[in-house]
Amino acid sequence: MYDFIRYPSPLGTLTVAAEGEALTALVIRGQKYEELHLQGEGRELETPVLRMARDWLDRYFQGENPDVRALPLSPKGTDFQKKVWQALLKIPYGETTTYGAIAAGLGSSARAVGTAVGRNPISVIIPCHRVIAADGSLAGYAGGIENKEKLLKLEGALR
Repeated sequence: MYDFIRYPSPLGTLTVAAEGEALTALVIRGQKYEELHLQGEGRELETPVLRMARDWLDRYFQGENPDVRALPLSPKGTDFQKKVWQALLKIPYGETTTYGAIAAGLGSSARAVGTAVGRNPISVIIPCHRVIAADGSLAGYAGGIENKEKLLKLEGALR
């Protein structure tokens, strides 16, 4: 059983979920893998950790750079996926990196990294939108390329 809130954002409605005292999912309505990240029974209830997430998102969408370390995150995935998601958390606000650069740091392939990035269960907060293709194109984003572009523009990484 997980608790969740719905958050109206510039990207559309976000569903933010938590189990106990940790965030487990943030999905954009209609995004790829939405059902994978919100499995089982959930109840709409704003718990303290979900209130923290709401406050973080308020600040983020106002153009601030809130500290992600203030949020207890518990994304569910394989050990490799978790390593990739940890690497995403190291990408500075307003900057981008490539799938290949992350892969090189992990001793993996860009394709494997891309698959793990696409399965990130805590979108926006774990900044998978900051990963672009080697040629500078925005490439894939489970929440839609237009939302990836909005997030990068909000952060000043795109003009």
